[in-house]
Parts: sequence; structure tokens; C-alpha cells
Amino acid sequence: MKKQTRQVGELALIESIRREFAGRRSSVVRLGIGDDCAILRPPAGCEILITTDFSLEGRHFRRDWHSPESIGHRCLARGLSDLAAMGATPMAAFLSLALPLELRGTWTRRFLHGFRALADVHAVPLAGGDTAQSPAEMVVADIVLVGAAPAGRALRRSGARAGDLLYVSGALGGAAAELERMRTGKVRLIRTGSSKQHPQMFPEPRLAAGQSLLRKGLATACIDLSDGLSTDLAHLCLASGVGAEVDAARLPIHGLAAGLPNEEALRLALDGGEDYELLFTAPATMKMPRRIAGVAITAVGRIVSRRKGLTLTGDDGTRKPLRPGGWEHFKS
Repeated sequence: MKKQTRQVGELALIESIRREFAGRRSSVVRLGIGDDCAILRPPAGCEILITTDFSLEGRHFRRDWHSPESIGHRCLARGLSDLAAMGATPMAAFLSLALPLELRGTWTRRFLHGFRALADVHAVPLAGGDTAQSPAEMVVADIVLVGAAPAGRALRRSGARAGDLLYVSGALGGAAAELERMRTGKVRLIRTGSSKQHPQMFPEPRLAAGQSLLRKGLATACIDLSDGLSTDLAHLCLASGVGAEVDAARLPIHGLAAGLPNEEALRLALDGGEDYELLFTAPATMKMPRRIAGVAITAVGRIVSRRKGLTLTGDDGTRKPLRPGGWEHFKS
């Protein structure tokens, strides 16, 4: 009897998800929610890109800090940002949810509304997923994003060369600064908002900017800033076999961090993470637009030989090693 009741509850949840995303037509998704597998039709001449990300309660969000809408938005944004970093166009999303029993109603509907709002902006159909009752009374969401890029042209981390300039999109440190405010209770649960006002709760993946970088051949390497510039730059340099010099004075600081003491604002910009901006390289001879897809682009340093490592030049001209200080799982 218990098993039968659980199954009915799960079926009702799946049906509510199906209704939430009903009516979306996609030339890519031939068969979506309702069968054992989805069927996708990739665009001609394209390769398929796949990324997956966990959103774990207590690690990536807190229900007493993030609204359900924010959690749903952030869950999808994490995967979309990975596609943006490779210049890909989203094809479909797959969402798996493990929920405590008491969250199946209003909380889940609000989560799906936040997820759907961002999905609608970027025309991303939900093509399937899974549901389960969480045994730990915690929310676990897993997002899988499928994207497409012209064969052999997807942006990668491994293309940077010594002499390239280093660029970032948007502004840095805002998500970490807002998180600090949430910890102190200075920001209440927000149902809706923009990335400019609430970069922690409603980050904006830079899909159009990434696609433009690929289409126009502007970037030699690219990565999204999810773990912090210092850490993600180290990933890019390792993949490319190069070093980098970052000019602290050039870093574009988000308004939420700009009012902090200079040292703290710099720390959040370098190590804060969850900005979901793009960090990319381009030849010094490339004429880089000031804005791409409406997003400001700032040169923040240059690529050097691997033996020079990663360095940070301060406002006073002094140089010191730039050590990865952003997020890293399993770090003791």
C-alpha cells in the first residue's frame, strides 16, 4: 500500500511537471516527457555537447536564503553557462529532482516556475528527467543540458597561446557580495529579479555572448566563471599549457561589491565565484568590441608562457603569485 501511494504521488508530480512545460514546440525535440527516452534531432552539420550539474541543498543553495524560484533558476543557469562557455546553442534540458515529501506542492510549483522562466528566455524545452522522494529530507536537483555547435568549432579551454589578451564579460564579485548579505539577513527571499540586481539569486548565463564569440571567431579559449576567476583561470591555463598575468586595476567590479573595502572587493572578484560570466582569450591583434550581445567586455590581463605561472599585478604595480582561491569540492 505504501508503495502504491508513493507511485501515485510520483505520477501526480510528473504530470504537474508535464503541464508546466506543455505547449512548447521544438524542431529539435521529436519526443519529450512521457516515454522511456527522449528523441532529439540535432541540427545538420553540428556536434552535440552535453553537460550536467548537481544543485545540492546546503552546498549550492539554502531554502532559508534562496526562494524556490531562485533555486529553479540557478539550477538551469548552471548548465546553460557551461554551454555558453563553448559557444553552444541549447537543444534540450533534462531535470531530475529528489524532494522531501512535504515539498511536492507549492514549493515544487514555484521551483518549476523559476526554472521555466529562464528556460523561456533561452527557448530551452524540458525533454525529460526523473523524480524521487529524498531519503535525507534535502532537495537534490540534477540538470543535464544538451546543446549543439558547428562541427569542430566549439570553444574550448585549450586554445590560449602566449601573447593572447585575457578578457571577461560583465562584472565580477556581485554574486559573492550578495551571498554575504544573505548570510547577514540583509537580503530577503526574492521571487523574481534581474541578474544586475540579484546576481546570486538570478544569475544570467551569457549564451548570446558565447555564441557570438564562436560565430565571429573572436576567442582562442573560453571558460565560464562558476568557481571564481582565480580558480577558473588556473583551469584554462592548465588546459592550454600557459601562464597568465592579471591586472587588478582592470577587473570590472560589480556594484554590490564596489562599495566594500578595496581588498575585500578584489577578493570577491577573484575568488567569490558564481558570477557565470565568460573568461576568454583572444590574439592581441584582434579588434575586440567593447560589448558583445549587449554585455560589456573588459581586457584584464594577458597570457604568458607556462613557466611564468599565474601572477596578479596590484594597483601599485607590485606583482605576486595568483593562487586559485575559489571553490573546489573535496578541498580539505
